[in-house]
Amino acid sequence: AASTADSSSAGASSAGVADMEVEGSAGEQQEGEEAEEGLTVAPVRGPVPAAVGKWASCIRVVELERSGVFKNKVLIELGNNEAAFSVCTCRFSQHSEETFVVVGTAKDLTLHPKKHTACYINVYRLLESSLTLLHQTEVEEIPMAMIEFQGRLLVGLGRSLRLFDLGKKKLLKKCENKLFPTVVVRLSVSGDRIYVADMAESVLFVKYRRLDNVLSIFADDTAPRFVTSMCVLDYASVACVDKFGNYFALRLPDDVNEDLETGSNNNSAAGSRLLWDHSTSNGGAPNKLDMLNHYFQADMGTSIVKTAMKLQGKEVLLVATVCGAILAYVPAASKEEVSFFQHLEMFMRQEYSGLVQRDHLSFRSYFLPVKSVVDGELCERFTSLPYAKQKEFADDVDRTVAEVVKKLEEMRDFL
Repeated sequence: AASTADSSSAGASSAGVADMEVEGSAGEQQEGEEAEEGLTVAPVRGPVPAAVGKWASCIRVVELERSGVFKNKVLIELGNNEAAFSVCTCRFSQHSEETFVVVGTAKDLTLHPKKHTACYINVYRLLESSLTLLHQTEVEEIPMAMIEFQGRLLVGLGRSLRLFDLGKKKLLKKCENKLFPTVVVRLSVSGDRIYVADMAESVLFVKYRRLDNVLSIFADDTAPRFVTSMCVLDYASVACVDKFGNYFALRLPDDVNEDLETGSNNNSAAGSRLLWDHSTSNGGAPNKLDMLNHYFQADMGTSIVKTAMKLQGKEVLLVATVCGAILAYVPAASKEEVSFFQHLEMFMRQEYSGLVQRDHLSFRSYFLPVKSVVDGELCERFTSLPYAKQKEFADDVDRTVAEVVKKLEEMRDFL
């Protein structure tokens, strides 16, 4: 009995060892497969930053080949823990035959609390297939926006707007305005007029007076808006998108005089300028912009441009959003077209209920009341209504159902 028990226990032990060996080999095989998969599958996102305040940026020059593929011509990695925040090309008046690439960077930046050890404006000479650093100018704030302006460089540095010219060893400051509300994040120019988008206080219109070499704020908005992108429509109008999913267009009233009142001598003109600048710092600009359009698109816009989608076609506004959507704002061609789509939108508000049963007008007016914008997505739901409802609306506007559907298709074909 003892020998039987010993043999049985020995058999059990040997069986246990065999099972362990099989499991171990299976585990090693599985680990090997996972390792092979790790080598072939690309990560969903890039590498996680090493620590707080660690940054990596590069400057890349690409060229579109005839095959439709972008080819890298220049790639420069920024060292010393520098982060690039703005870039533009500039032709300085003294070197009008040459194009320079200007990059605004910050060193050792931490966002919360916001601090940095240094900020720079790097000027690169753009040659045929290389970028050569010409010089580096240290500034006190992060250059969040830069643009060429009349043969000079216009830079937004925190609450300041500064105009630079090219020097031999660094950029030379020509004039400055320090009266902006929070942070200058976007810049556009047209003639002597500068359009400045503020991080939290919408858009401001600035006039550059060449004789006095002064940047003066002469108009701003009445509502706070966290602008993320801006597009100039004409000399007096801009279109913007903000951080809270709004699209809006602003226009300078026709009766606004952007020039200072000049007296009989220089002292009166200087006094007028001081009075204007003082009023800007206390309670805003002396003139206010009118809101032409406002629409809650429910998605934060990252870019807005004015372009024509067809050859010799009419211009539209395209908005790219953070969730990957591309929205198109199409101008109405006539008052009859405006009336038609407004009636269709009102009819659809009554007859079509969304998935969450929310009031359409209050939804599109989430931030401010919707103004002069028709919801095209809602109008396109017309074809999903019963034919009796379609016929009811067609009779109200003295059209047939086929004509209404054709009108909707023509608006879509506009793009």
